[in-house]
Amino acid sequence: MNQIYSIWKSNSLKKSGENLFFEYPIYLHGGKHIEIGDGFNSSLRFRLEAYDEHLGYQFTPRIKIGHNVSINSDCHIGAINEIIIEDGVLIASKVFITDHYHGEISSDAITIPPSERKLFSKGPVKIEKNVWIGEGAVILPNVIVGENSIIGANSVVTKDIPKNSVVGGNPAKVIRTL
Repeated sequence: MNQIYSIWKSNSLKKSGENLFFEYPIYLHGGKHIEIGDGFNSSLRFRLEAYDEHLGYQFTPRIKIGHNVSINSDCHIGAINEIIIEDGVLIASKVFITDHYHGEISSDAITIPPSERKLFSKGPVKIEKNVWIGEGAVILPNVIVGENSIIGANSVVTKDIPKNSVVGGNPAKVIRTL
């Protein structure tokens, strides 16, 4: 069943590699803006969303996931701009990666009902090769996570992470260099 489901879901993508596995269920939105490389694996309740329109505003989203990427259960990746995940990335459960915000951060905007708030992006997200992202981590817009880095569980990444770094905390800070 999962093999048939994986084939069906991969056919709705802009580009898909070989040996993709999507564990049922997955929520996929905007497949025409999503590319996934060979050897991809995702677990239960994965949300992968590329929005090209919201409240009449147009966006040009792109999500590109490299080869041999593994994403565990209950993860959410959402783009209106661009998210690139390079080869060999391991993402634990309950990770959230986004390139946008749902509404502005101001006292006026907080009074707008959530369904009426505009989406806006402060910049793309890039996760370089061989990064490990721990359970419950959050990667926010306009961030590059350098290759061979480890993001600790429940960390909130708000700025660029140098390659070969171990980071943790909220906001995430370099704990040591590999």
